[in-house]
Amino acid sequence: MKARASGCRGGMRGNMITIAVDGMGGDNAPGCMVQGAVEALEQSNEIQIRLLGIPERLEEELKQYSYDKSRLEIIPASEVIATEEPPVEAIKKKKDSSLVRGLNMVRTGEADALVTCGSTGATLVGGQVLAGKIKGVRRTPLAPLIPTVNGVTLLVDCGANVDARATDLVQFAQMGSIYMENVLGVKNPRVGIINIGAEEEKGNALVKEAFPLLKACEGINFIGSVEAREIPYGACDVLVTEAFVGNVILKLYEGVGMALIKEIKNAMYSSTRGKVGGLMVKPSLKGVVKKFDASEYGGAPLLGLKGLVVKAHGSSKAKEVKNAILQCVTFKEQRIAEKIETCLKNESRPAEAK
Repeated sequence: MKARASGCRGGMRGNMITIAVDGMGGDNAPGCMVQGAVEALEQSNEIQIRLLGIPERLEEELKQYSYDKSRLEIIPASEVIATEEPPVEAIKKKKDSSLVRGLNMVRTGEADALVTCGSTGATLVGGQVLAGKIKGVRRTPLAPLIPTVNGVTLLVDCGANVDARATDLVQFAQMGSIYMENVLGVKNPRVGIINIGAEEEKGNALVKEAFPLLKACEGINFIGSVEAREIPYGACDVLVTEAFVGNVILKLYEGVGMALIKEIKNAMYSSTRGKVGGLMVKPSLKGVVKKFDASEYGGAPLLGLKGLVVKAHGSSKAKEVKNAILQCVTFKEQRIAEKIETCLKNESRPAEAK
């Protein structure tokens, strides 16, 4: 059954959540952005979508689909921010780009969230400048979910702050804990810091400085250091690090996963015996592949903003776009931004060791 159309533009209206989608951002735009938006509408009756971009191109893509037209509106945007453009300059000059228009919709409350596969740099800059940081937030991290044998782990940060300070890692832990508890339903989430060993005295200068601060921080369940090989086994629920290391972990994770899947497929089709055996194990393998497919978990929210901005991979296909849109529903319903603001408001110098 289709949802009742809101009739109002933007923001939460009754049970409806309005999501702005950057239709021109990403390697596969606008095709995959449009398809993902349509599939999200089919899966959820709680959302209405504002699809931003060049109307002619978006309308051409939409012709392929049947969808609830009362819940999807095209918002014209004549410019596109390319990945290689300097982020600050692009945000300043291209005010009629799909990304900037979407960020402004979040800022003014016309949209509850923005989903983009566009320039990471421009999204980070624009998110902080246009959507605005929550009072007390020093750095806004990108926080993707990565699959493990036990479920998922939230990786904070994966690409926003390569020069983070120890006090920033404490805030990452606090915001990540709030996200995991309220969006994923993980009670008292375990927080770990990525390190080269389990001993407290190990690590670089940043890890050594951050460890005692995390240990002393009330309100988080800090379990200590986590080595990289422990991540796929679900050693913790929230993994904190600065963005350089986080980005390396994320991309290596994805690369190894794709390489293993490719090698398994090659082995299965290399001989008659392999093909027969492959047919027998195919149902089980499908479940494993799906579990470790990053596209199943949507995009990475930019934590610490007043509004919700979700950044998906530039190479995202329709499924990842759809899941990025759908994850916005729980984020808004659970009022994550408000809970982060309350946490920071109530704390008294959480970054200092007792």
